[in-house]
Amino acid sequence: MTGARGLLIAAPRSGSGKTTVVLGLLRALTRQGLRVRGLKCGPDYIDPAFHAAATGAPSFNVDSFAMSAPLLTKIVADTAQDADLIIAEGSMGLFDGVRQETGRTGASADIAALFDWPVVLVLDVSGHAQSAAAVALGCASFDPRINVQGVILNNVASERHRRLVEDGMARIGLPVVGALMRNSGLALPERHLGLVQAAETEELETKLERLADTIDQAIDLDRLVTFTKPIRAAPIEPTQILPPPGQRIALAFDRAFSFIYPHVLAGWRAAGAEIVTFSPLADEPPPSGCDSCWLPGGYPELHAGRISNARQFLTGLHLFAEKYPVHGECGGYMVLGRTLEDGSGHTHEMAGLLPVDTSYAKREIHLGYRVARLLHDGPLGRSGQCLVGHEFHYASVTASDGARASAFAMIADAEGTDLGTAGHRSGYVTGSFFHVIAQSAY
Repeated sequence: MTGARGLLIAAPRSGSGKTTVVLGLLRALTRQGLRVRGLKCGPDYIDPAFHAAATGAPSFNVDSFAMSAPLLTKIVADTAQDADLIIAEGSMGLFDGVRQETGRTGASADIAALFDWPVVLVLDVSGHAQSAAAVALGCASFDPRINVQGVILNNVASERHRRLVEDGMARIGLPVVGALMRNSGLALPERHLGLVQAAETEELETKLERLADTIDQAIDLDRLVTFTKPIRAAPIEPTQILPPPGQRIALAFDRAFSFIYPHVLAGWRAAGAEIVTFSPLADEPPPSGCDSCWLPGGYPELHAGRISNARQFLTGLHLFAEKYPVHGECGGYMVLGRTLEDGSGHTHEMAGLLPVDTSYAKREIHLGYRVARLLHDGPLGRSGQCLVGHEFHYASVTASDGARASAFAMIADAEGTDLGTAGHRSGYVTGSFFHVIAQSAY
């Protein structure tokens, strides 16, 4: 294969089996000796770690709402330099996004259109047969920017069922490049924010090999590869990359803290920053010699008691925060607060560096893009700097200092609706529930 080529695997709706298919494809094609790289459309920060496990190479997010075209082009061009084949995984349904102008909706279709990548649909055909072709035809004709090349059938009940579905596809001229029979054993474990993280999934390597074996047998890989198109993305230097918050960054990283976008870390390293990881769950304080500390999101609510008893971590964090900036995102923000109530209703003392109490027992989903304008100078930029990010959590704030003077940012949703203030700031310490993706280009 000469030069990197690209393809988008998408679906008409969530829950169709995209991730299962993509992981199997990534591993199966890697086993053929190809340099395969994954990308994830949209703001999901869990799937890229599974892509990396399947290929042995980093995977990044590409998001048409949160990222400018130059930043998207840079990510794809950088990825293509070390790849024969890029397989991008869609999010939700192919056209699902926010209400914005065409090309900036956050939908997977925007990415396919921007890079002229053919689309292969994963269709969950449980509950229908020839009617699946009508769904596929709708996807193929809904957006003239999109080129749907073929379909992969999922949850096929029998050979007769498969033949009926294929008859419908033949009527609309869409090739079926593979079919996976109904098999609950292929599913990956999930919890409240999606898949259990790659690093925590038991026997992940065995599961990936089993997926690859299934894909090898069920899908015509050679034909699928013929659908791909050359990557035409010239490396450029965008202005939207999030600058590093310090020269030597202490990054909390373990089972309680792991949700940080891979492109953010790559951008910091490219800017010359050094990232030093440490584990609060192992009662490690921020390493000495660092000039900023970052507590990413994750699952602190599942480890609240252990974090509360991590005295070296908490004491070291307090000492660090006396001199250097500390920022917490989502779970990291909760740990920087005063208390965290776990799912059983037990309240645990946290760092107490920010005036907020949170609870996972009082669950309410918070989901969506956030456009934030900083209210003070800090590690993420100067006062007035605009950032774009994403929020996805079930925890709620039970008490806080709601004064604007102690708030982190003013925020709006993707449609510009004013959502008031977000997060907190106290001295060198800042935090909020949203995960920063990039500086705003708008």
